[in-house]
Amino acid sequence: MHRYEITDEKWERIKNLLPGKKTDPGRTAADNRRFINGVLWIARSGAPWRDLPERYGKWNSVFTRFNRWSKAKRWQSIFQALQEPDLDWVMLDSTIVRAHQHAAGQKKVVLR
Repeated sequence: MHRYEITDEKWERIKNLLPGKKTDPGRTAADNRRFINGVLWIARSGAPWRDLPERYGKWNSVFTRFNRWSKAKRWQSIFQALQEPDLDWVMLDSTIVRAHQHAAGQKKVVLR
């Protein structure tokens, strides 16, 4: 496994969401994982599409497919499947939350 490639655990979570499965009509996409890894390489390295390593396929083909998936909003379902648990409802114990140094020392206002 190369540096920027998707892990086996995460691949198992998304592989059935991707088009081109054997059960789908038309051509099957045997290279879905290679394509995802190519997109991850671009996203994580910050390199331009033309610098995509050959092992991920032709840069223009990968870009065109990425663009099609973006317009079809396929990435949203992939991101949702890979999203970690929602942390909006996490409860914090205030005894361990530190206040910023400027939070202390404010002069108190006395109401009369």
